[in-house]
Amino acid sequence: MKGTQHPKNDVTINPSGNDSILEVISRTSVSRRHFVRTGINTATLAGLGGVTMSGILQTVEAAPIEDSNGFGGIGFENIGADVAPVADAVAVPPGYTVEVLAAWGDPIMPGAPEWLDDATQDAGAQAKQFGMHNDGMTFFPLSWQGRQSSRRGLLCVNHEYTHEQILHGAEGLTGGSGVTIDKARKSQAAHGVAVIDVVRHRGRWKVNRKSLFARRITGNTRMRVSGPAAGHPLLKSKKFDILPTGSVEVGTNDGHTAFGTLNNCADGYTPWGTYLACEENWNGYFAAPTNGAAVGGEFESEKAEIIKDFRRNGISNVDFGYGWHSVDPRFNADANPFEPNLFGWVVEIDPSDPTSAPVKRTALGRFKHESAQMAVSRDRHGVPNRVAFYQGDDERNEYIYKFVCAKPFKRGNRRANQNLLDTGTLYVARFTDSPGSKANTFRGEWVALAPGTRTVIDDPNNPDRKLRLRELASFAAETDAEVQALILIKTRQAADAVGATMMDRPEWIALRSYDQRDTSKRFWDRLDRWSHKDRENDGRDDWDHHDWSCGDDYGDYPEYSRKRPLELYCTLTNNNRRGGGGSTQATSSNNPNGTTVAASARPAVDVANPRPDNDYGHIIRWREDGNVVTAPGFEWDIFVLCGDSITSKTLGGTYVPTDLSGVGYQGNIVDVPNGSADFGAPDGLWFDQFGRLWIQTDQVGDASGDWVNIGANIMACADPNTKEIRRFLTGPRNCEVTGITNTPDGKTMFVGIQHPGEDSPASNPTQFSNWPQSQFDTNSAGDPLPNTPGLSRPRASVLVITREDGGIVGD
Repeated sequence: MKGTQHPKNDVTINPSGNDSILEVISRTSVSRRHFVRTGINTATLAGLGGVTMSGILQTVEAAPIEDSNGFGGIGFENIGADVAPVADAVAVPPGYTVEVLAAWGDPIMPGAPEWLDDATQDAGAQAKQFGMHNDGMTFFPLSWQGRQSSRRGLLCVNHEYTHEQILHGAEGLTGGSGVTIDKARKSQAAHGVAVIDVVRHRGRWKVNRKSLFARRITGNTRMRVSGPAAGHPLLKSKKFDILPTGSVEVGTNDGHTAFGTLNNCADGYTPWGTYLACEENWNGYFAAPTNGAAVGGEFESEKAEIIKDFRRNGISNVDFGYGWHSVDPRFNADANPFEPNLFGWVVEIDPSDPTSAPVKRTALGRFKHESAQMAVSRDRHGVPNRVAFYQGDDERNEYIYKFVCAKPFKRGNRRANQNLLDTGTLYVARFTDSPGSKANTFRGEWVALAPGTRTVIDDPNNPDRKLRLRELASFAAETDAEVQALILIKTRQAADAVGATMMDRPEWIALRSYDQRDTSKRFWDRLDRWSHKDRENDGRDDWDHHDWSCGDDYGDYPEYSRKRPLELYCTLTNNNRRGGGGSTQATSSNNPNGTTVAASARPAVDVANPRPDNDYGHIIRWREDGNVVTAPGFEWDIFVLCGDSITSKTLGGTYVPTDLSGVGYQGNIVDVPNGSADFGAPDGLWFDQFGRLWIQTDQVGDASGDWVNIGANIMACADPNTKEIRRFLTGPRNCEVTGITNTPDGKTMFVGIQHPGEDSPASNPTQFSNWPQSQFDTNSAGDPLPNTPGLSRPRASVLVITREDGGIVGD
């Protein structure tokens, strides 16, 4: 998420003055380590044409990490850091095979044209091909003879953003005729979501291009808007006919319809088998050339609130470099100021029905969604199947949210669950410094974003009283239903007003799982027997038989307990805006809607965000009280402070915890030998069904500057009990490692590589990378990867990773 189209989130700042937690955390343990790092030999890796990486890397040999409470162990060797010059290749441990399943531009459905090596395909072609810069993904297994298969499924993949200079052939975005509607339409077609049908046939994974399930959702796909904010006047933007030659204004939108989904980063899924795409940095596609000063006409009465909302969400007089607003009036926020209100939502997609309309679910709030992690449990009264979704707002000094559905879901009845996301309560987190039940743990609370919730703003007529959300000008309306709609449209402002804790850029959230071989032995035995039968049929030619179908339920939902709690983890990627501490930080002002910019540009360190220049980031975790999703409170601790254990860089100023003085950048990663798995900028986060925590990173990726010792971006695996971490994968140059899912039997893992060679110019698209062609001659199906000198360009891709012995990935 770097580069021209993805600035480092430094445009928008939190315009509240919320109180930071000022007490010093003095009990956090810190490891100070030194080690001899093993490196990757880039000359060996460069130009590899094979797909098996066994024996290529130097490894740090260590005994397997044994299984423990709900954790299945780690059986692979820790691979070395890929330091400069970073190899233009993916590396995995000995005993594993890595291949490319799908790359940007690959045809994925009937009628889709083949990839053109010079990227000159038009918008129509791109709309039937795999999109650009894949991110979050989920594998939905298809059922065969009534059982879920591990050899065929629907892989839903987000396409977050585009690298415009390599998307448009040799002239790039600004060359030739400059920004045109043709280029804008192609870019919009490269965004969104892909639903691809993947199958393992005769030992090879391939994309079924004939599938009737296959689908592309783009930046222009028609969608429904549902939930409490649907139909609100603020969602009634100008209506356009979206044509290949331009957008033609034809009236006013009804507030129940939206077109397109953009900047989908992490993802989620529901227990009834639908996919959740999460709109993140959607503001970057809009520009208000006058910063809202030109807003008028039918929008005049809302002008002040429109400008406040622009500021709060990062819409300015320039976009992120796409230029859509100059050729597509839909994205000119001065002229069409309500259009941005149709973005920033969670989008529900039914992969089993390619004719269904995606739905923007407003009950989950509007902000820069990073993920929607599902959890299912009983509630405090013993009612089963209560569902919650945990979400991060990916911006420095933003918040963590929880949405709890009002009703339980009904197993085996997808129709009964189809609108479950339209009613419920949205909460925002406060992380406090009150001691928890164990050493190094603290208390937190969930604050409902509801009309009657007390804010931190004084009543001007009664200094002993705090105003309620419904009493603030930004949310004032005749009924509480209208107030709730405004709260959901202006979620950040509501969270500001109730004093939520500003976090160091909250990104992916992961729900801890427990090894199914322990918790669901009967289930696992059945799955293992079926997997054996599945393998027996691997060579059959009827993999596209009509008997394949989608099930009604998705996932396995354990009973949580004190020994196996309902526990969630969140990556806090980085933050260079947090101040040096102090005891006089202001609380929220009485203007919590985006006007008090200066007061919140650099909040003080606090117990949950202990470093002022949090270059390397950290991972926080919490356990819900009573192990139920409806809990009003939780207990939390910091899982790991990421860092470079041998850097000489020191962290100055006042910060928390004080015993990190002089070594704050080193972090406290647990690894063997010490320092062998250093990493920073944690982003992707996911638990497999065996209790292993997988961590993916998003830093510059070229082993420069602060990353000279850490090297390329990675994927690591962690033991949630001991916190020990091992490096499993290193990525090619300038990429981000992001997106992860697997098959039900755990023997195939899918991992995303995004923006290899980021920032390369149109005149030299392979300046920084030519991956995957630099490493692979063919994809996982055995089809050649075109690699024409002078035309080829790096392509974001989804990898398929397996063990050479056919075992479970990670064991």
